[in-house]
Amino acid sequence: MAQDVSELEDQECVPEEAVVNGVHNYSAEEDYVWPTDPAVLKKLEWFQDQKLGLMMHWGAYSQLGIVESWALSDADADWSRRGIDWEATGEEFKKQYFDLNKTFNPIRFEPEKWADIAKEAGTKYLLFTTKHHDGFCMWDSKYSDYKVTAPDCPFHTSRYADICAHLFESFRKRDLGVIAYFSKADWHVDSYWSNHYERGSYQYRGPSYDPKEHPKEWERFVTFTQNQILELGSRYGHLDGMWFDAGWVCERNGQDIRLGEVIEKVRKFQPGMLCADRTIGGPYENYVTPEQCVPEKPLSIPWESCITLGTSFSFAYEDRYKSPREVICLLTDIVVKGGNLAINVGPQPNGCLPRGAVESLKGMGEWLKIYGEAIYGTRVCAPYKKDGIGFTRKKDTVYAIQTFASESDSVPAQVWIPYEGMVTRVSLLDTGKTCAFERKEGGYLVDAGAYEGEKAPIGRVFVLDGKE
Repeated sequence: MAQDVSELEDQECVPEEAVVNGVHNYSAEEDYVWPTDPAVLKKLEWFQDQKLGLMMHWGAYSQLGIVESWALSDADADWSRRGIDWEATGEEFKKQYFDLNKTFNPIRFEPEKWADIAKEAGTKYLLFTTKHHDGFCMWDSKYSDYKVTAPDCPFHTSRYADICAHLFESFRKRDLGVIAYFSKADWHVDSYWSNHYERGSYQYRGPSYDPKEHPKEWERFVTFTQNQILELGSRYGHLDGMWFDAGWVCERNGQDIRLGEVIEKVRKFQPGMLCADRTIGGPYENYVTPEQCVPEKPLSIPWESCITLGTSFSFAYEDRYKSPREVICLLTDIVVKGGNLAINVGPQPNGCLPRGAVESLKGMGEWLKIYGEAIYGTRVCAPYKKDGIGFTRKKDTVYAIQTFASESDSVPAQVWIPYEGMVTRVSLLDTGKTCAFERKEGGYLVDAGAYEGEKAPIGRVFVLDGKE
């Protein structure tokens, strides 16, 4: 994940190079491998029902309000250090960054409040950064001293010091799912990054050495990584999935951590747990994850776009957050194409969620309380999105979703719904009012009645009943 990413207006993406300027793309649809494990298939159905998750990038880096981890990579400095506006050499900055654990003290962190906000926003699961590329662990890992519970981190005395434990439990208590983000790279552990090799202190996103030339050192890193994954899967309660970042850490790049081995171990006691090994393809990328973009067309495989509510994944001072209208329009575009939206919020370094983000989240929830029936638990329905109308389906019921990008948009009394299936009744989802309609070539002309509001609604939903 990277910070400085362009806005999403009309932005679409197609699979290409896996990671550019810290932004991951996604695996091609034709490379998807459907799971054969019935428990995983069942969990995928659950996942596709949820539609909306809350992603959170949080770590010691939030204190600076800069891009998470990436500025540590000298090879990525041309784009990742643009936010480093104080006098510091690259080496000085890296030391300053790695020392942020010594000042990370989010004393206003209240996991129950975060979970309440997530519930009110209409999100259905949490996707939380247990560890980003910088290696700082947000849980009490026994395999690392670079963690929020270590004695050199002032927050270690808090009752909530084991952040993952308390946050995960708070979400579960509210019947919200939990998916653990985990970076396969670790730029703090010396079995991945070390100054003792030919490249010295000039680091890039990969290991400091060639794993083929130093197989014992690489095996030490594999053991470390598998131990941490198993630790999260065995000590932190039920996980609906694990979401693996750092797509360059893979077998084809000579960086095989043998992820499948440890995932199968976890699945022995967490049957069906999903695994999203981003951009890798194969049996352990159970769903694909476009980043900061939306596929142009519907995908016939499970997928989830991770998109920032503000301008960055990590917390940024004086950030600008998308309005509820923007997010609902985005969510609708994703859902009608068969995907999920993981909307990302970067918590503040003091442990609070930014006020602007909370206001937007609550506004989303207000709309979803009324119209969520057309979003949650639905599947794609042709023609998907046409003439400004998006379509979803539950059994014999089709939902036609009309969104308005601006509050100044006109709201017509007559609405053209380009759906060619059988319709016997049309009604408004919010009021249940039956609408008169006329079948014409290519669809239905529906009389929605005069709109009396001063501003255009975020969206309205027509229920198309096909039963005789």
